[in-house]
Amino acid sequence: MTSDKPKTIRLHPDDNVVVARVDMAPGDRFGNQDLCCKDPIPAGHKVAVRAISAGRAIIKYGQIIGFASVAIQPGEQVHTHNVALKDFSRETAIGCDAAPARGAVGSQTASFSGIVRPDGTVATRNYVAILPTVNCSAGVARFIADGVAGELRSRYPNIDGVVALVHQSGCCSPGDSEGLQILQRTLAGYARHPNFGAVLVIGLGCEVNQVECLMANMGLAENQRLKTLDIQSTGGTRATVEKGIALIGKMLPEADRVQRQPVPASHILLGLECGGSDAYSGISANPALGAAVDLLVGSGGTAILSETPEIYGAEHLLTRRSERPEVGEKLLRRIRWWEKHTARLESAIDNNPTPGNKAGGITTIMEKSLGAVAKAGSTNLVEVYQYAEPVTEKGLVFMDTPGYDPASVTGMVAGGANVICFTTGRGTVYGVKPVPTLKLASNSSMYRRLADDMDVNCGVIIDGDRSVEELGELIFRQILETASGRKTRSEQHGFGDCEFVPWHIGAIL
Repeated sequence: MTSDKPKTIRLHPDDNVVVARVDMAPGDRFGNQDLCCKDPIPAGHKVAVRAISAGRAIIKYGQIIGFASVAIQPGEQVHTHNVALKDFSRETAIGCDAAPARGAVGSQTASFSGIVRPDGTVATRNYVAILPTVNCSAGVARFIADGVAGELRSRYPNIDGVVALVHQSGCCSPGDSEGLQILQRTLAGYARHPNFGAVLVIGLGCEVNQVECLMANMGLAENQRLKTLDIQSTGGTRATVEKGIALIGKMLPEADRVQRQPVPASHILLGLECGGSDAYSGISANPALGAAVDLLVGSGGTAILSETPEIYGAEHLLTRRSERPEVGEKLLRRIRWWEKHTARLESAIDNNPTPGNKAGGITTIMEKSLGAVAKAGSTNLVEVYQYAEPVTEKGLVFMDTPGYDPASVTGMVAGGANVICFTTGRGTVYGVKPVPTLKLASNSSMYRRLADDMDVNCGVIIDGDRSVEELGELIFRQILETASGRKTRSEQHGFGDCEFVPWHIGAIL
């Protein structure tokens, strides 16, 4: 970075703070040399550009991110030591900013090379799944996966791999509980996912989440690509492993008989995630991903925004873009549910950011949420879904998930996401099977340190070398190339076998 570039970034004319582009020391001049630092300001952190009296709002992105807990002078750092949260009203104004979706010229013709399934759904990968109904069948699921893996490599080149999607639940909860409903929706979403060419569901036999119960409640039935077993009626571990390998062996030739073909970009369901965020995430990676989302929506595709606790404080920016009044109301109902849910657990929905977020310059959940919502671009919000519900609408949608990245992504994949874009500022290493994950770095320093894990460096926006729009176009092209089969960094590393994390909610009895 050359020395003639500004030391700070102003995001909105109304802001009373700016963001340090580089580390700044006391005495450093900034803001056209009109202001002087009074404190050390780490890169990504905030510095006041005018006096802020105690109790007055801290403004960033043109929005309130907190309130001064003490008087703050120009040039002082603005962070957790002098910022507090308190309740304040946010004008939801449902639908007031809704407008027709827009895309780039010619984006309607965008396409990728996908795998068209017999039911018309389109896959971006071709895996085999071993899907346990309960943790008690997890070991057997892994044994079957291990037994199949060698044959895949030697005989079936069009199958990307086999994954045992083990998890920690499936029993010791009421049979009519919300937690069991969520687990069954999640398992069913994976069982139906087009990125699986063959699926074997494995139960123990005495669990609450019985195979027959799962199949009946979720409208699943055995067919050419979906088979079931339970350990107790099959005769134990060895017999179940042998039978499971044999069942999958019969499905493999058909699963391997696939060929990619050109399909419109409208078949992409893009899951949007941010994790290990820093203050640059909301300035570079998230807005650039939002620009790519606008191009995808303009091409007839779908993008799924998630993580309800991490849009808290910015939900009004989404309700204002709601295509229909009921969409905005659905989102607000999920916010209210989370407020009650966290209160029951003697916590709070604003009990965030994480230590890593704070070290990266994020002070409050409001600040984090405003940056996170930038992933959603600028088009209308067309629907709100419960966790792991099948996503059927085209355009920008929201899914209610926790902020915990693996659980959030698991829900979106269960909903049908066939590509994931994951923005990170601190450097999260992550991937999920059976869906490819593109990692977008928010700053160049982290990108250079973790280049083996990152797919796109959005830090060039902070460096002043590329625009948000230019990075959005680059990300959109990479989404299409990834959907066409190009492996991401996380796929090259082999991530995805341990990242299946259904949202666990409710008591374990």
